[in-house]
Amino acid sequence: MTEPSFLPSTPPRPATARQGAVILLGSSLTIVGAVMVAPVLPKLAAEFGPTTPHADALIPLVVAGPALAIALFAPVAGWLADRFGRKPMLILGTLLYALLGAAPSQLNDLSLILLSRLLFGCAEAMVMTCCTILVGDYWSGAERSRYIGRQVVTIGVVGSLFFVIGGAAGESSWRTPFLLYLLPLLLLPAMALVLWEPVRTPRSERPKAAFDRDNRRRMAVACLLVFAGMLGANIVPVQAPGIIAALGVSSSTLIGLAAGLGLLSSLFGSIIWPGLRRLLGTRMVNALLLALMAVGLWLLVHAGTYEMALVAVAIGGTGVGLLVPNALAPLLEHLPEAARARGVGGFTSCLYLGQFGSPIVIAAIAAHVQGDAQGVPAAIGVFSLALLGLAGVWLVIGLRRQVPAGEAGSA
Repeated sequence: MTEPSFLPSTPPRPATARQGAVILLGSSLTIVGAVMVAPVLPKLAAEFGPTTPHADALIPLVVAGPALAIALFAPVAGWLADRFGRKPMLILGTLLYALLGAAPSQLNDLSLILLSRLLFGCAEAMVMTCCTILVGDYWSGAERSRYIGRQVVTIGVVGSLFFVIGGAAGESSWRTPFLLYLLPLLLLPAMALVLWEPVRTPRSERPKAAFDRDNRRRMAVACLLVFAGMLGANIVPVQAPGIIAALGVSSSTLIGLAAGLGLLSSLFGSIIWPGLRRLLGTRMVNALLLALMAVGLWLLVHAGTYEMALVAVAIGGTGVGLLVPNALAPLLEHLPEAARARGVGGFTSCLYLGQFGSPIVIAAIAAHVQGDAQGVPAAIGVFSLALLGLAGVWLVIGLRRQVPAGEAGSA
C-alpha cells in the first residue's frame, strides 16, 4: 500500500479572506514571541541576577534564544509539514506555542525558563513555517503576492501592539506577560474549522527532481539574501538605543520613539512593495532595499543629532520592510509544490539565523576594527558598506537581466 504524503496538487476549494485572516493572525505569533517579553528583562535580571551564576549572559537569551531555536528547527518543521500535513502541524504548533509560552510564569529557575523558551522557539518555527506554506498552497499569482505583503504588515502591527501590552502587563510582575501567550488558544477553533488541508497525493508520485538546478539556485539566492538582510535589519533594534544615547538623549521615551519609527517605516516598505515589484522587478527591488538599509545604517552611525538619527532609522526601516516579501515571493512562485515545505523551512531558518547572528557579527567586526565597545559604530559603518556593495551586485544583475514589468516574478 502506497504511503500518503501531504503534497498539495490543486486546492479542493478557493481560499477566501476567512482563511487569510486565520493565517495572518497565526503568522503574527512569531513576532509576539519576542516583543512581549523584552520589556520585563530588567525585572528578570533583578530577580535572578543575584542568585543565578552567569545570569547576565543567560537573561538576554530569554528573548534571543527562540530565534536560534527557530533557525535550527524550521527545516524540520518543513519536513513535518510534508510528512504529517500543514493543518495538523499548525494546530499542534499553536497549542505548544501557548503552553510553552506560558510555562515561564510557573517556573522559578532561570535555566528551566531558558529551556522552555528554546522549546517555545521550536513551536514558533512550526507555526511560522506552516502559515507561510499555506500562503503558497492556497493562493497563486498576484493574490499570493498580496498575502505575502499582508503577512509582513500584520506581523509588524501586531508586534507593535503587543510590545505595549507586554510592557503594561509587566508593571506588576515579570510573570504576567508570559500568561498572555495562552491567548492563541482562542485561534485553535478557527484553525480547525476554517482551514483545510491541501489535497494528498501518493508519495510515489513525488517529483524526482523537486530540487533541480534552477530551484536550488533560487533557494540559495533567497536564503543568502534574507540572511544578509536580517544581519543588517537587526542592527537597529539592538544597537540604535546605545548610539542615540551617545548623542546625549537620555529619555527612554525618545529612544523608544526611534524604535517605533523603524517599525512604522518597515510597515511602509511592506505596503509599497507590491507596486515597486511590478514597476522595477524583483532584482532591482533587491538592489533598492539593500541600498536603503546600507544608507540608513551609515547615516545612523554618522548622525550628529537625534533628528538625523530618526531620518536614518526611517530610511533603513523602509528597506527592511521590502526585504522579506521580495525574497520570499519568488521562492513561493517557482518552487514546485513537492519542494515548497522544505524550501520555506530553509528560508525561515536563514531568516532567524541572520536575526540571531546580527549582534555576533557586529561584535566580531568591532573587535577587529577597534578592539573594544567603541568599535561598534565603526563596525556598523563597515557592514553598511558591505550591504551597499551587495546592492551594487544586484543592480548590475538587474540591468543585465532586466525583464518586462509583467514578468517581475522571476528570481
